[in-house]
Amino acid sequence: MIAVEDVVVGLWRALSRRDWDAVKTFLATDCLYVDMPVPALAARGPEDTVKRLRMGLEPLAGYENHDGLLVSSGSDVIYEHSETWTFATGEQGVLRFVTVHKVVDGKVTVWKDYWDMNSLVSFAPPNHFENLANADTSWIFDASALV
Repeated sequence: MIAVEDVVVGLWRALSRRDWDAVKTFLATDCLYVDMPVPALAARGPEDTVKRLRMGLEPLAGYENHDGLLVSSGSDVIYEHSETWTFATGEQGVLRFVTVHKVVDGKVTVWKDYWDMNSLVSFAPPNHFENLANADTSWIFDASALV
């Protein structure tokens, strides 16, 4: 059986490459993805989780995940890491994350990202948020009562 740490590292390597098909292979069919600053805008399942991730990351000119501390206890994994976001218009910044995953039978069943929205607001171009407001939102799952 694959170690929970290897599942999480593999997921984040696939995400850093923006290899959307590979990302899906790490997610359980009922995986819950929650951006903790906005739990009402969560996603459920591999397809909708990837739709949610693509909305924010695909338009970027550059995206890179930087490994950090990874701690596991049974099926729970806490991963402290950062991401460099580079926009097509040249703006660039680093977002710092603590991500909590639950891994069952080699698949991520829960993915909760904790980060500071203000740090993104401080460097993202204004049209980034306008584009998000006009994006496909068919993926939305309100996880407020579950987290």
